[in-house]
Amino acid sequence: MTGIIIFAIVAVVLAIVIISAGIKVVPQSETRVIERLGRFHSVLSPGLNFIIPFVDRPKTIYTRKVERLATGHYMAHTVATTVIDLREQVYDFPSQQVITRDNVSTGINALLYFQITDPKKAVYEIDNLPNAIEKLTQTSLRNVIGELELDETLTSRDTINSKLQVILDEATNKWGVKVNRVELQDITPPESVRVAMEKQMQAERNRRAEILNAEGEKQSLILRSEGEKTSKINQAEAVKQTEILRAEGEARAIILNAQAEADAILQVAKAVAQSKTDPATYMLAVKYIETLKEMTKSNDARTVYIPYEASSVLSSIGSIKDLFQK
Repeated sequence: MTGIIIFAIVAVVLAIVIISAGIKVVPQSETRVIERLGRFHSVLSPGLNFIIPFVDRPKTIYTRKVERLATGHYMAHTVATTVIDLREQVYDFPSQQVITRDNVSTGINALLYFQITDPKKAVYEIDNLPNAIEKLTQTSLRNVIGELELDETLTSRDTINSKLQVILDEATNKWGVKVNRVELQDITPPESVRVAMEKQMQAERNRRAEILNAEGEKQSLILRSEGEKTSKINQAEAVKQTEILRAEGEARAIILNAQAEADAILQVAKAVAQSKTDPATYMLAVKYIETLKEMTKSNDARTVYIPYEASSVLSSIGSIKDLFQK
């Protein structure tokens, strides 16, 4: 009776173990590749799955794990597992030395973002997927950088990333892997090259500063000369307008004087017409007296002016006297 109980207990335990071995619960975003007697059988989907114990076995694959060291640095290493992660993964590759087209050895490290799209291919088309991706990325990076000079490498990160992404995506497609993007983290040229580049950049900045200063001085001189030109034009215009106004005033004064003189002569002529005095004689006498008046304005009291034809002057004055008496 005791032997039967022990046998029953052993049978139950074995049944539990067998049933447990046949039940596989797969978390979301993960999967397993199942082999039946060493041959591919199926890919488990997330959730509850049943397999035949001791006949169906999950395929062992390699994956990359990153561990934090006591020094604070991170170290990646490859481990064996049966779990296939279907989420997007990132590989941070260590810095490697590459040579540019102008023979400058430069340290570059890259980030690779990829995702397993076909677990069967990722298991059976390549032996060690993480190692294959790493080596492929390194060789592709050397090829791309080798086609560029150092200056192009430093200024064309987006172009390099795009080229690497296309190359890696085409190469890993047969492995069931989709490369989403590649990012270059650090590009570290040699110390001597960095010093030379810093001097070059400083010289370029100085050159640009001098050009800007010269351009500023040029613009200042142009604006100053334009201001002086405008000022002179305005002054000349003002002088011109002043001269025009003065000339118009003088012309107007001459016209008014002439009109006044014409009116005076007309009045005199009317008055003379009523008398027997010759108008020409009258006008000559008036002009003669005005001229004599101008001549006698001298301050020299010792100078005495005697008309050349006193009798004619006196007769003219007499005519004037007779005219006013009329």
